[in-house]
Amino acid sequence: MKPFSRRSLLAGASTFQIIKPELVRGAGKERVKFGLVGCGGRGTAAAVNLMTADSNTELVAMGDIFEDKLEGSLGQLRDPKYIQRNAGPSAPFLNQTAEELVNSIRSRVRVSPEHHFTGFDAYRKVIASDVDLVLLATPPGYRPEHFEAVINAGKHCWATKPIATDPVGVRRFMASVKLAEKKKLCVNGGTPSVSGRNAMETRQKIRDGAIGEILSVQTKNHAPLVLHVRSGRDPKWGDMEWQHREWYSFVWICGDMLVEQAVHGITFCTWMMGMHPERVVSSGGAAWRPREEMYGNIYDHHDSNFIFPNGVHMHSYCRQYPPGCPTGGGNLFIGSRGKSNGSDLGSIEKSMDGFVQEHIRMMRAIRGDAPYLNEGMIVAEGTMTAIMAREAAYSGLEITWDMIMNSKQDLQPKQFDYKLKMDVPPLPAPGQYKFV
Repeated sequence: MKPFSRRSLLAGASTFQIIKPELVRGAGKERVKFGLVGCGGRGTAAAVNLMTADSNTELVAMGDIFEDKLEGSLGQLRDPKYIQRNAGPSAPFLNQTAEELVNSIRSRVRVSPEHHFTGFDAYRKVIASDVDLVLLATPPGYRPEHFEAVINAGKHCWATKPIATDPVGVRRFMASVKLAEKKKLCVNGGTPSVSGRNAMETRQKIRDGAIGEILSVQTKNHAPLVLHVRSGRDPKWGDMEWQHREWYSFVWICGDMLVEQAVHGITFCTWMMGMHPERVVSSGGAAWRPREEMYGNIYDHHDSNFIFPNGVHMHSYCRQYPPGCPTGGGNLFIGSRGKSNGSDLGSIEKSMDGFVQEHIRMMRAIRGDAPYLNEGMIVAEGTMTAIMAREAAYSGLEITWDMIMNSKQDLQPKQFDYKLKMDVPPLPAPGQYKFV
């Protein structure tokens, strides 16, 4: 297996720069202030995960384009039951009781009213606040612009994947990853699956030949229907507001389910393989999603055959099901002398929740207790791999890595307003859809 291209996952400790001059290596015990951009379910949980991982962190600024989303998130962050569900299972690993951990997290939610930011420029106001670290959890269509602003401002960043919905956005994100490396700003890519000790040990054992030569890779994701506004569209909402509230249904802002959901398994498998695929053939469609406004223009299933430079095939299958159908997912690496799911060769039976572990790794790197951490290129290449498969399914073409890396596709709107008129493109059809 070849090493990851164009990346340096661990830079030398001697080049490490701390977020503040007074936080010298080995003495980084000061309170780290962070801001949250994107106050939906993933962002709210990430704030709890971070405060679980490091007791010297505090949330001081929040931003979202909708005030009701921000206030709902803040309410959850002050709710002991919500915190217990998201933080409690990690308490034993941290030598705390669940009650101690919950009380600690609640006490560190210190977002004053003047640091509640709403609107399309809310992210800039969060970044400009007195924060050392920014969590980015908006829908992925915004990630390249927001990430670029965070790095330009000299802040560390957690940016959950996927990190874009089109090739232009991925390349923009990649450029910011390289700038972050130059500035020695830590970047966590929202990678719980690769942060656990079991996954890291399994990866090394597979590389050392534990299951022989890798013959094939499989990843699947069977997911439930995602509808954010179950009651339908409020007549007061303009097109852009509606598409943001029901963001999962529209390609420009979510990337399709292959990019928004299946990307997690795809990124994990490419990380395990140490390379990105060189080409893909894919198919898909909408088998049951009605052609109604709230269901947008995304597919509900994809079947993709990736081929790596060493000739190994990776089969990715994802499908979204209506309520009541079985869901689940997983990964499988088949070797000449055995097989693995990517985490079953580790030395410990049970490890801390990966959603907490990834923040522990990031905070140790930020504080100087571990080598420099920048996972940006891992999630960028994982996202580009998923976009490559989406474009293959939409167009009916075999898409190569060079084709997608040179694609001029840019799905982002050029104007932003709650009342902006936005027509929904038709469902992509092979033979009619044009790859650009």
